[in-house]
Amino acid sequence: MGDVDGSWDTVTKTPLGDQRATLTIRQEGSSLVGSYSGAMGSVDIEEGHVEGDTLSWKVSVTVPMPLTLDCTARVEGDSITGEVGAGAFGSFPMTGTRTA
Repeated sequence: MGDVDGSWDTVTKTPLGDQRATLTIRQEGSSLVGSYSGAMGSVDIEEGHVEGDTLSWKVSVTVPMPLTLDCTARVEGDSITGEVGAGAFGSFPMTGTRTA
């Protein structure tokens, strides 16, 4: 896997429309730390892991309702692609590009 560290401008396609956010991450061994910041606020990522070429993490949001999002993604160069799982609401595609 290539370098995952940095800031990423992401877009998640949801029934509420495109949700734009900045994902700021850093790999520490097999752990992933950072934050997720967008129109609905900023939260630290939780339970971040790097396994092979796959990243996974959770974010707990309160807007538009309290919900834990389960995220998985792969980084290829300056692109990130993945899915954001919203429990009973399903999973939504996420894409992004590295900005720093």
